[in-house]
Formats: sequence, structure tokens, C-alpha cells
Amino acid sequence: MLTFPTWRSLTTRRAGIVVLAMAAALTACESTPKDEFANISPDKLYADAKEDTSDGNFETAIKKLEKVEARASGTLLAQQAQIDLAYSYYRTGERAQALAKLERFIRLHPTSPALDYAYYLQGLVNFNDNLGLFGRLANQDISERDQQASRDAYESFRTLIDRFPTSKYAPDARLRMNHIVNSMAAGEVHIARYYFRRGAYLAAANRAQVTVREYRQSPAVEEALSIMARSYDALGLAPLRDDAVRVLRQNFPESAYLKTEEATKAPKKPWWQLW
Repeated sequence: MLTFPTWRSLTTRRAGIVVLAMAAALTACESTPKDEFANISPDKLYADAKEDTSDGNFETAIKKLEKVEARASGTLLAQQAQIDLAYSYYRTGERAQALAKLERFIRLHPTSPALDYAYYLQGLVNFNDNLGLFGRLANQDISERDQQASRDAYESFRTLIDRFPTSKYAPDARLRMNHIVNSMAAGEVHIARYYFRRGAYLAAANRAQVTVREYRQSPAVEEALSIMARSYDALGLAPLRDDAVRVLRQNFPESAYLKTEEATKAPKKPWWQLW
């Protein structure tokens, strides 16, 4: 026999549903994180963030600057917060976030008075990300390196200098550009040396030639020419060897690579013996 719910049971059930819904709503409200900066004005919040930055409390500064950027959207204060956020991300090692913030700033504010600093900081983020590794090249057991961060840093610094030649950041950018060129040249020579020591003489000559062709003013060219000469000698390519020696002698007449007979000769050691 079928039975149907009575009016009283339906009412009780509905009341229970309402109570559960209210409880769920209250729970949701209680679980919603409170905004600890809710009663602080954007100007005061920005000033506090600057103090945190000065004290080295970049994680705290980031939280405040994010609030300033959101609340003061469309104002100069928001623009400044974006730049400071990028710097704080950079100082905490959040490279991707820093670059994303800077790329957005450059795209949205092409006439901003802080645009030169944005390019400088963009270059600085990539500069420090990659170039610090060059000091450990001698200890690396690899034949290739990704130097894209170095190239990106160079392009940012070059844009700064081209567009804002009188910027207060331009002199330091020029110094860093020179360092980038020398570091990238040293990286190419490191790879050429790697190939040479393993008996891959054609690869060594080609890689050394990249240094000579693309980084003519770099000190690394001296060793690159020596590697070219020794590689061509090992390959039996005397005319190319002699050309490399001639260029080496013209540009580096006091080079140590010219002072011994072995300077333009391939090593007698087995390819697997590094030293």
C-alpha cells in the first residue's frame, strides 16, 4: 500500500532544509578570510608598503601593494604600486611574476615617467637570473647553455639607452651590457673548449668562430682564435689554421697563445683526458 507524506512532515522537512542552508551560509561566512587591510586607505597602505620594502620585508610589502593596485586602479598610485610590486617580486626571487608585472606595465603605460625604470628593472631581473652562473662555468660538465635570459637583459638595457639616453639608469645599463657581451662570449668559448678537449675539432672551430664573428670586442676572442687555430691544425686544414694565427697575431701580438709551439697545435693527450 502506497503512503504519502503528510503536510506536517513536509513542513518539518522544509524547516530542516532551511536550517541547514542557514548553517552552511554562516559557515561559509566564517571561512571567508578577513581583509586585514580593509580599513586602511590606499595612500596609507602604500606608505606602509614602502617602509616594509626599506626594511627588507618584501613578502609583507607584496601583500599591501597588491591591495593598493586593486583599490587605486586607474590612478598614478596604482602604477607606482605595479612597479614596486615588480621590484618586490624580483627581490623575493619570483622572477616570472616580476617580469609579468613589468611587461604589463610597459604595455599599458607607454608614456609613464617611470618607463625608463621599468626597462631597467626588466633588464636587471634577467641579468641577475642568468649571468651569476657564468662564474661557475669552469665547474660545469655541460656542452650547451641557454643564454636567452642574457639576451633578454641586453635587449631591455638597449631599449632603455635608445629611448632614454639621459636616464639616470643609462650609465649602469651600459656597464651591464658590456658585461653581458663578455659573459656570452666567454660562454661560447667554454663550449668551444669543451668540444676541443673531447676531440670534436670541427665543432670546436665552429663554436669559436661564433665568438670571433659576434663578439669582436670581447677579450674572449683571443682564446677563440687559438682554439680555431688548434682545431684546424688537428683537422689538417693548414690554410685555415694559418689565417687564424695571423688574425691572432695582428690583434693580440703579446698573446700567451703565440709564445709556445703548442699554441697552435692540437693536444697529444687522449680526447677523454681533460688535464
